[in-house]
Amino acid sequence: MSRLARSPLYQLTRARVAEFLREPEVAFWVFLFPVLLAVALGIAFRSQPPSPLPVGLAAGPQAAARLAALAADPGLRPEVLGEEPARRELRSGRLALVVLATDPPTYWHDPTRPDSREARLAVDAALQRAAGSAPAFRPAERLLEERGSRYIDFMLPGLLGMNLMSTGLWSVGFALVQQRAGKLLKLLVASPMRRWQLLASQALARLVFLALEAAALVAFAVWAMEVPLRGSLALLALVCLAGTGAFVGLGLLIAARPRTIEGVSGLMNVAMFPMWIGSGVFFSVERFPAAVQPFLQALPLTALNDALRAVMLDGAALGAVAGELANLALWGALSFLLALRLFRWQ
Repeated sequence: MSRLARSPLYQLTRARVAEFLREPEVAFWVFLFPVLLAVALGIAFRSQPPSPLPVGLAAGPQAAARLAALAADPGLRPEVLGEEPARRELRSGRLALVVLATDPPTYWHDPTRPDSREARLAVDAALQRAAGSAPAFRPAERLLEERGSRYIDFMLPGLLGMNLMSTGLWSVGFALVQQRAGKLLKLLVASPMRRWQLLASQALARLVFLALEAAALVAFAVWAMEVPLRGSLALLALVCLAGTGAFVGLGLLIAARPRTIEGVSGLMNVAMFPMWIGSGVFFSVERFPAAVQPFLQALPLTALNDALRAVMLDGAALGAVAGELANLALWGALSFLLALRLFRWQ
């Protein structure tokens, strides 16, 4: 045997590599995960021809003529809306600019957004051409400066949703697998406890920390970052509770079988990966093609983020988020029932 083969450093390194390769999750993290991440981000931020800028027109006497003038420009996609729907669409980023029903027209836009500045120039050029000799009029300006229209206002509800997902999955999954690996679950088989009581206790223990966790992030968002909270605190709490229930149920399902921390870690990250990228935490779900939208809209984190933004930014009532709450309740209930069937003690 060579001196290198007898070296403690060589032997320890070789043992660590062998131990690492025995875990089936290695293939996913080393080879598959980077490729999946690159593919997902490549789809979201794919190169594509410039799409027409969405522009709103407030209903009024001049709306029809202005609609025709803007529709003649292939770089614009105009539509006539009431002022309140137009305000919501502009604040959410779905519209780049709104032309108010004044004479001369008023351009309502957000100068901090590049698409809004571009739409301002294109709309003015189209309306000036339609009016005759340029410049035919001097438009008025109205800047979108209210809270709720900034990127931080969009992102913080998504961060709250992601935090509820991560802690709901990891806290439950790790606890169960640690108890299984440490033979504690095997000992509990002899107790008068039922299986559903064990799993329900994991869910209820997670909910104990929900109030402090969500309250801390919401308070920071509202007081430090000036993110608006226009909806009911009770409804916001209900949305957070439904989201936590969905992810705790999913965590119980994922942890029903694995015997090692490495095994449950791989499964947890596989489950969370599509939601990290495709549930609208850091950028809009609308960046993805229409073919995958039904899948993305069915994800529990997408429903949770949509409901959080609706309550916090738009002041939505219970009826407006009923669909998202039903989605979360379905995920939680089905996951819990499947976990009961698949759970093993050892």
